[in-house]
Amino acid sequence: FSESTRSSLRLFLKTKLLKKAMTMLENEKQARIADKQRILDERHPTLQLSGLSMQDLQNLCKEIHQKIDKVDEERYDIASKVAINEKEIQNLSQKVFELKGKMKRPNLRKVRVSAGAMLGALLGAKVKESVDFKANLKTVKKEEEKKEEVTDWRKNVDAMSGMEGRKKLFDAAQ
Repeated sequence: FSESTRSSLRLFLKTKLLKKAMTMLENEKQARIADKQRILDERHPTLQLSGLSMQDLQNLCKEIHQKIDKVDEERYDIASKVAINEKEIQNLSQKVFELKGKMKRPNLRKVRVSAGAMLGALLGAKVKESVDFKANLKTVKKEEEKKEEVTDWRKNVDAMSGMEGRKKLFDAAQ
């Protein structure tokens, strides 16, 4: 086939498909309307008010009111379930959004808080007396550093000079 025949064939097929889809959509729409009408006819038969006495009309009104109340209760229940589900969906989508990490985190300010205020915030009103933190700390004994005697360096120069002095330093280091 040549290019022009291919394009015209494609166009023909597209229009054919679109027409078929349009007729299918129209048929589905008609079927939905017919189903709706059939269900309404089953659930609510037509009222025949002619020839009814006043008492029969009042009883009929009471029955209709009872049905209306029942339908309103069902509608309210369904609406509350829908609201709960929407709220749950919103919470879950927020959690997913947070887990993805795309949420912009606000800049945090540095706040100076005393130890007592921090304990009050963490533990609530349970702790009212101030806690002595230093009492709970472990004590560490400091080792006394070896203090070298400070001597006159001029006296020691002659003793440390030469190879013997270096040998003494080497032996002292070991």
